[in-house]
Amino acid sequence: MSIPAPLLIAVDGGGTGCRAAIGAQRDGILGRAAGGRANIGNDPDQTLVNIRATVEAAAASAGLPAAALAGATAFLGLAGMNVVRDAARLRAALPYGRIIAEDDRPACVVGALGEGATGWVLAIGTGTIVAATDGTAFRYVGSWGFHLADQGSGAWLGRGALDLALQCHDGVLPQSDLTRALLADFADDPEAFVAFSLTAQPGDYAAFAPKVIAAAEAGDDHAQALMREGAAYYTRALKALDFAPGDPLCLLGGIGPHYAPFLPEDHLTGQIAARGTALDGAFHLVCKAAAGEVLP
Repeated sequence: MSIPAPLLIAVDGGGTGCRAAIGAQRDGILGRAAGGRANIGNDPDQTLVNIRATVEAAAASAGLPAAALAGATAFLGLAGMNVVRDAARLRAALPYGRIIAEDDRPACVVGALGEGATGWVLAIGTGTIVAATDGTAFRYVGSWGFHLADQGSGAWLGRGALDLALQCHDGVLPQSDLTRALLADFADDPEAFVAFSLTAQPGDYAAFAPKVIAAAEAGDDHAQALMREGAAYYTRALKALDFAPGDPLCLLGGIGPHYAPFLPEDHLTGQIAARGTALDGAFHLVCKAAAGEVLP
């Protein structure tokens, strides 16, 4: 297979996994791959390893040799990204011709709404993105990372559920099906919870979020309380971004759509489906960069 020029790389890196696409402006995406976690704020060394491996896997899926990547233009949208702190390190560590590094928010919004669209986004996975755009500029609330923010996220739900399970173990709160299941995961040993917490990354906490969601759907009081608390935060965050009932709102990510039953009903009257993924958004942005256009 001939190597398209310019060769383009798009990366969407999050706390649960890394996704990469490779292609060309004329041909579109030719190959995709998924890999390990890529939150550069929490684990920069492993993030670099996972980005490189995932991009090479995407190249292989497109029938391209890894050597072809040396001349490529890459857009990296990474959770936990701080451009001042991380951009130079990425450029030094990754063997691509040109690297544009951003946090994961612009690619998410462009992927969900499309370029030039007006709308609001609640992208909730391991972390959370609350965004608004008028089609030209982006505004955000939150996204300050798991230790200070990410309210309502998968990591937040998982940590909150473990907190509740320990309170139930201590007799501070009544048990529920969710807390009993979580205690069973740790052999009913609170010290095992503590040991887990000493090394746990946001993605490790987020692994418990599906249990919280399933329990909430089954009527579990503790799980529903967590979901209501998360939804209350998102309602306030949307208000801070001047959202009004009926405005176009996109819920996406592994957690986002599950908040629909807990948000105010009138907030969903303008709900829209995502046009694409954050990886689609990242590929759109790398196409713009390769064409010399200014990125949002």
